[in-house]
Amino acid sequence: MKSLSLYSILVLFVLSCFADASVRTSHHTPTGFKNPNPNFETKGFWNVITWQIQRFRLPHSVDPVDYPNFPVVENDGSQLKTNLSQLSVTWVGHATTLIQIDGVNILTDPIWSERCSPVSFIGPKRYTPPGIKIDDLPKIDLIILSHNHYDHTDLPTLKQLEEKFHPLVLTGLGNRKLLLDEGIRNVQEMDWWEKTTMKDLQITFTPTQHFSGRGLFDRDKTLWGSYLISGKKEKVYFGGDTGYYTHFQEVTNQLGPVDIAILPIGATEPRWLMEPVHIDPKQAVQAFGDLKAKYLVPMHYMTFVLSDEPLDSPVPRTIEELKRAGFKEGQLVSLKIGESRFF
Repeated sequence: MKSLSLYSILVLFVLSCFADASVRTSHHTPTGFKNPNPNFETKGFWNVITWQIQRFRLPHSVDPVDYPNFPVVENDGSQLKTNLSQLSVTWVGHATTLIQIDGVNILTDPIWSERCSPVSFIGPKRYTPPGIKIDDLPKIDLIILSHNHYDHTDLPTLKQLEEKFHPLVLTGLGNRKLLLDEGIRNVQEMDWWEKTTMKDLQITFTPTQHFSGRGLFDRDKTLWGSYLISGKKEKVYFGGDTGYYTHFQEVTNQLGPVDIAILPIGATEPRWLMEPVHIDPKQAVQAFGDLKAKYLVPMHYMTFVLSDEPLDSPVPRTIEELKRAGFKEGQLVSLKIGESRFF
């Protein structure tokens, strides 16, 4: 066998350097996936135990019994069933919204279950009812899932929606088998920045700063993310679950400004624990600005108790941050659970 020339050795060295660089910068890993932020770090098991002990010293209650006036409106779906063209957003609760755009009906992270848990008898309990019954929904064409946590990928709900509507389900890489095993038939996995189409829509799976896992040994083995839905004239961004990083600006740089940003503002405290994975109202407003959006629709609050902030605090705090950042209060569309807004 001929020996390698000095030139060949140099070429191989340069190529290997580029290969190593691509591995370092990619969100793919040998065992799963990682965040775009190289400094991302979540807290470990003992930090969670510390948090649970500290909760006994909170100066306020996180028991929903002490917050009796959560606004919930009845929605029989009649307007939604007759809307064939107008852009609308309906808040069902938590991260579940119904988006209607260009005649396509889309559900985000649907959960109608009483608990977000591996089992039905224990775990975070729903304290506000879903804003609309599944039987009152218009025909659902598409479901988008941001990640596989139990409050965002709820298998009992997905099976009900499959039986009634047979929608296309979009999800991050690695989640297809879980859904197929539960009888969800039309599932498409997506990688970050991958695009797919439905009728006149283009849907892009975009990065977030979060993590995945449904058990003790599957941490980050499936991909998490957000979605940019581009219609004929309007764009809707669904943020899923995320900490704050440059990915919001990257969405704008690559796909342009959006009309409606559906962003989480709950499950934020204590910040020393939640900041890597959950934006707070101030960061939600920063993300809103990064996305150059016209309207901010908040979600991920007022449904399950997952953190320590007062349950009636996210929207007032977001209003304060909007004013501080120079936005108009009218750009915040703080829907009641069950409420629809037509744009």
